[in-house]
Amino acid sequence: MTAPLWTHTEAAAATQGRATAPWTATGVSIDSRSVAPGDLFIAIRGDNTDGHRFVANALDSGAAAAMVAEDWKDAPAKAPLLVVRDTDAAMADLARAARARTTARIVGVTGSVGKTSTKEMLALVFGRLGKTVATQGNLNNHWGLPLSLARLPRDADFGIFELGMNHPGEIEPLSRILRPEVAIITTVEAVHLEYFDGEEGIADAKAEIFAGMTDDGAAVLNRDNPHFERLRNHARAAGLQRICAFGTAREAHVRLVSIASDDTGSDIAAAVDEQVVLYRIGAPGKHLTMNSLAVLAAVHMLGADISRAMSALADFRAMKGRGERHTVHLDDGSFTLIDESYNASPASIRAALEVLGAAERGHGGRTIAVLGDMLEIGATAPDVHAALAADVARNGVEIVVTAGPNMEYLAKALPKNITAFHGADSAAIRDTVLDLVRAGDVVMVKGSLGSRMIPIAEALLALDRKRAQGAAARRA
Repeated sequence: MTAPLWTHTEAAAATQGRATAPWTATGVSIDSRSVAPGDLFIAIRGDNTDGHRFVANALDSGAAAAMVAEDWKDAPAKAPLLVVRDTDAAMADLARAARARTTARIVGVTGSVGKTSTKEMLALVFGRLGKTVATQGNLNNHWGLPLSLARLPRDADFGIFELGMNHPGEIEPLSRILRPEVAIITTVEAVHLEYFDGEEGIADAKAEIFAGMTDDGAAVLNRDNPHFERLRNHARAAGLQRICAFGTAREAHVRLVSIASDDTGSDIAAAVDEQVVLYRIGAPGKHLTMNSLAVLAAVHMLGADISRAMSALADFRAMKGRGERHTVHLDDGSFTLIDESYNASPASIRAALEVLGAAERGHGGRTIAVLGDMLEIGATAPDVHAALAADVARNGVEIVVTAGPNMEYLAKALPKNITAFHGADSAAIRDTVLDLVRAGDVVMVKGSLGSRMIPIAEALLALDRKRAQGAAARRA
């Protein structure tokens, strides 16, 4: 039986709400489509819909109760409810109460790129040390962070939470709710520049994670990033005395000593205050190695068992849409798909091109980059996209297929010895990509979510299913 997470009495006290009946919840949800039996369903009012419309559905699906606003006029008779003034604010109050009652060690993660991979690594390593709960998927915004924290079990030993933003001022209120003991900023890059004057503004926004920390908290910062000093000054201004730098720089407290990579991962030697630690990550890429150094720094700052924790990273795998690899079978062999289709930024595309260039090809195979627009880059978009031509050439990518008005600048900037194709959008390049690919190739698909590169990756994966179906039909 799942342990109780919230009773009606506790939730009412946390939110200053009123329970209409006794109930006990074993989970918390804001999506009626995925409500599990025993959940407290919170009726959030968004820009496009009102969760109160789905209260009846949630209760029919087995929700223990629903948190609703006091001005809602259509409450079902005798339904188990928690009536509050405002459901957004009440969910944040529930999260604060969860934070106040827990004894779990809390780690917060933000950064321009690498947040989710770092969060998943942290979940793996701390999972070796105790009961660990982490943000699910990308629940890292003004709804996702409070929801994730409200779900924190009473008996958790570690909580790993991701904090995201695309505008200034969004991380500070999340940090004040979370109150992390360790705060990681993976790096600062030119992401969401449409909403900032420059990278310095992005650094300042990321540094808001320090706002909710006490003086004995620890900041984990990327020593190789050009904004390191700015971030460190923010940490000190927030009263933090413990600042742990990671990277390749000699001054880093957690420093990369060596890395040996292959198609399945990397063997790493790192120095933690000059004591060398050896471990393996089960996915390739220097960007993942750098993320693992941040994880190592967090383990070090919490005084946990480093060897036991880091041994877990051998089981780390790149996630769907974030570097996951697939072998796709054709009638005459197979090719490798590196699925990076979930999102894109200049830094993450550079990292993905590096992984693509190092990938092992089959006989006669080629490296193919399929790239969609990076969004929210602002006025610098033409130059930022065109600049990727140097990274394509440096990593020996042989064929590039681009989609979108911004990626057209890259297509025009590519050296003449690189075969290039361009389309107005992802739908326009779909058939080109499917016609191009052949046995032995390594294909990497990447773009911002809004550029719709996920359907391209799905179409490539479908080639495997079509081959299998064709083979089955021939046998029949």
